[in-house]
Amino acid sequence: MRFGARIFKTGLAIVLALYAATWLGLEPAFFAGLTAGLTIQPSIYRTYQRILHQIQANVIGAVLAVIFGLAFGNEPFVIGVVVVIAIAIILRLGLDSSTIPVTLVTIIIIMSGSPDDGYLLFAASRFSLIMLGVFSAFLVNLFFLPPKYENKLYDELVTTTENTARWIRLTTRHDTNIQARREDLDESREKLTELDQLYLFYKEERNYFKKTKFAKARKIVLFREMLAATRKLIHVLESLDERENDYYHMPENMQRLILQQLDHLTNYHGRILARYSGKVTTQMTDWMTDEIDEGNESLTELFMDSYDYKELEREEWLNLLPLIAYIIEYNSQLEHIDRLMESYFTYHQDE
Repeated sequence: MRFGARIFKTGLAIVLALYAATWLGLEPAFFAGLTAGLTIQPSIYRTYQRILHQIQANVIGAVLAVIFGLAFGNEPFVIGVVVVIAIAIILRLGLDSSTIPVTLVTIIIIMSGSPDDGYLLFAASRFSLIMLGVFSAFLVNLFFLPPKYENKLYDELVTTTENTARWIRLTTRHDTNIQARREDLDESREKLTELDQLYLFYKEERNYFKKTKFAKARKIVLFREMLAATRKLIHVLESLDERENDYYHMPENMQRLILQQLDHLTNYHGRILARYSGKVTTQMTDWMTDEIDEGNESLTELFMDSYDYKELEREEWLNLLPLIAYIIEYNSQLEHIDRLMESYFTYHQDE
């Protein structure tokens, strides 16, 4: 487990809530700390959404707790009924279900008091503690170590792409440990899930300045397509892994052509990613583009001819067809990203 910013911010939010409760004279302060720990979110936008829903859910829980506490007392059965009603209302209103745990805490700590003349003041004090914890988490997430999902997403994309490209080069050169490759391939599949989550967090981040609004919209599209390209590259490696034996029995000229084309494409992919970070400042030259296009055309023609001239058995040919299709799809995806990248830098040079 890595010690990340969210772990640090959770601890900081709890500390802030405890100190604030003590300073305001609200007791017991640990209720505020508990709420702060439950409310912290991975992104500023999600924290903002969560606080809006949490306020509404807590108001519902507090009102129900006061009404039922005054009317029926604080017997366990009554508390259970209030909890059920509160959850039903929250779900019915379409509020975030993640607000339910804190709402339950609100109900229980309010109904733990004795329904007497000071019950409303007691309930207000407990409700204030809960909301203090919620706001403490929001402030910490807003001002302390705000997440930079663009940087993290880009770094993870580069790492995953380079690692997959390395395994493809080794596999096409008959120089790989199968067990190690498959273990790494499983990790890459898991990494795709993490990348999807990072992309969602990045997409959710809001821009409050009109100047950068359109640049951010183009970046979202770019990252979506870069993620799609990395996914297609992993599909190529998966296909090579599944059809490794058939690949090794292909005619040598076809193996060599696949090797060369995949080398061109992975280099092309790396260049696109490097251009986004500013390490490369120009688009692909014409001869580079022609080399990739010619390789793609030659590979397709040679593969089709291998069936016509019986260089491959029908079953072998059909088994290798998905591999060729993945390589062609990967090529098309890279060309698409390259065009998007050129458009982005044309209109957003400052970025």
